[in-house]
Amino acid sequence: MTPAARIQAAIEILDAIAAAARDGGAPADAILAEAMRARRYAGSKDRRAIRAHVYDAIRVVRSAPRSGREAMLALADLQPEIAVLFDGSPYGPAPIAADEIRAETGLAAEALVGLFDPLVGEGEHGAMLARAPLDLRANRIKAARDGLAKLFPDGEAMSGAPDGWRLPPETAAIQHPAYAEGCFEVQDAASQYASAALDAAPGQAIVDLCAGGGGKTLAIASLTGNDADILACDTNRARLQQLAPRAERAGATRIESLLLNPGQERAMLADHLGKADRVIVDAPCSGSGTWRRSPELRWRLTPARLDRHLADQAKLLAIAADLVAPGGKLLYAVCSIIAREGRAQVDDFLKQHGGWTADTGYLPAGIGRAAGSGFLLTPAHDRCDGFFLARLTSPC
Repeated sequence: MTPAARIQAAIEILDAIAAAARDGGAPADAILAEAMRARRYAGSKDRRAIRAHVYDAIRVVRSAPRSGREAMLALADLQPEIAVLFDGSPYGPAPIAADEIRAETGLAAEALVGLFDPLVGEGEHGAMLARAPLDLRANRIKAARDGLAKLFPDGEAMSGAPDGWRLPPETAAIQHPAYAEGCFEVQDAASQYASAALDAAPGQAIVDLCAGGGGKTLAIASLTGNDADILACDTNRARLQQLAPRAERAGATRIESLLLNPGQERAMLADHLGKADRVIVDAPCSGSGTWRRSPELRWRLTPARLDRHLADQAKLLAIAADLVAPGGKLLYAVCSIIAREGRAQVDDFLKQHGGWTADTGYLPAGIGRAAGSGFLLTPAHDRCDGFFLARLTSPC
């Protein structure tokens, strides 16, 4: 493909990504993968270049553009080497007209930025869209961080995460045989902090109420030395089915999965009510803390979608509270920097659940900032995904 043809391909893919963002369709990575399958003639260099153009444009444009061309024109204004490729050549984009409209650039729509937690200053905005490193977590059941240092000597230890090893972006770590052997998982530092903050211990009964593919479930199994009974729940069958093969690879043998029917969660968990020593709620949220990995998420968030997330979070917190044994602990975690999903959600919970108290001092020194009854982690301050964490203790 010519450089101009790569730009035109990126424009067409951006059209599809913008439409999916508006309509709640497939994520950008899935759309990009499908587009590459349809362009089998594209070589590896072409694919890398197209992907880079697509994500560079997504990071530059603040909200879903009317067209992929408007997004690419916004990027071309910042990268003159792209502008010259709008040359009207075969398979390339048409020349740029003097009065063509560009998509608006910036971090996100002003209304969305206005929802950020007060701790997130404008000086932190740039880090929210910077390319993220690749973080690994050593699986204590099979390996230690020292082993990762030997496998990947170009990495570095992660502050406050004793099992964490950080590598440059897009390192092909999962192609290493040690991954297939279950020695490590790919997991951002924030998720490692969250898993450790649960304060799980061997012999405990633990519930992961929103387990998804099981990233934090496996981290908890590792932290407890495969010596705690963990119930991993979710309403998404496809995601939960990913856990069993991952657990087998990791040697985590004390994990039980439970697929919940939406609206019937409490009834299906009846045998576990009031019995869990620890419950973690990694609730569905805006994903605003993960924009450096999935920048198109900021194109997707609408007031209606945020309201649905808020309702789901409140419901899940209430269910989780019923699962916790007297004196047990509940960890609420969302990969969000929006105050209503973080500090405000926990404030509402504490008002409605008398006797519950918020813990302090469960994060490594220097990690996170106090935000109401919890802690906020951000890319700029903590070198990890944006997260809100709150650990709560039930009345005895």
